[in-house]
Amino acid sequence: MQTSKATEDIANHILAVQDSTSAAVEAIRQIATRMREINENTSAVAASVEQQNSATSEISRNVASAAEGTGHVVSVLGDVAGAATQTRSSAEVVRDASEAVDHAVASLRLGVEDFLGKVAV
Repeated sequence: MQTSKATEDIANHILAVQDSTSAAVEAIRQIATRMREINENTSAVAASVEQQNSATSEISRNVASAAEGTGHVVSVLGDVAGAATQTRSSAEVVRDASEAVDHAVASLRLGVEDFLGKVAV
């Protein structure tokens, strides 16, 4: 009678662990999907900022050569270029962080799948 009860308790614990693990795997998959979306968006933002930075630099050169007396305008454009560079740097940091999280999620997924493989045996 005790062996039967103990076996039933163990089976219930295993089912609970499997249910929890399945939920964790699904959550990890959803996180990985969202992180890939964030990474794609961050890469697009970084590319746009790079284009904006290039355009701003070109505008700065054209204004300086066209009108020597527009020092104030050149100064403002320099500030804009600095802001664009800071934005690009921030976007790159976010992209790098997204990639790090994506790698961590992949590693966690492998660990969970390894665990599931061991539990399923």
